[in-house]
Amino acid sequence: MSTHDQLDPGRTPLVVLDPTAGKAAAQIQPAGRPPSLEGLTIGLLNISKARGDVFLNQVENHLNDLGAKTVHYRKPTFSKPAPVDLRHEIAVNCDAVIEALAD
Repeated sequence: MSTHDQLDPGRTPLVVLDPTAGKAAAQIQPAGRPPSLEGLTIGLLNISKARGDVFLNQVENHLNDLGAKTVHYRKPTFSKPAPVDLRHEIAVNCDAVIEALAD
């Protein structure tokens, strides 16, 4: 039983659906987490929504305090997937990525 269920046992369990995966809920394991961010390069991907940069700048401050190096990236538009070359650049140069949107 999750902590969420323990706090409110009468509540319906939370189910998260992947909008790109069809009609059935997928069983997806979360990505592994590094023991530390010290020395890692974290990509900060702004999807080009208003104030995404404000949010990512705050995230960057926290990551730098934890010893991570950060690199900023920006999608050309929020309405389409990131271009293949941008995704490749992030994959080659970063240990992890944080994608942010804000309004």
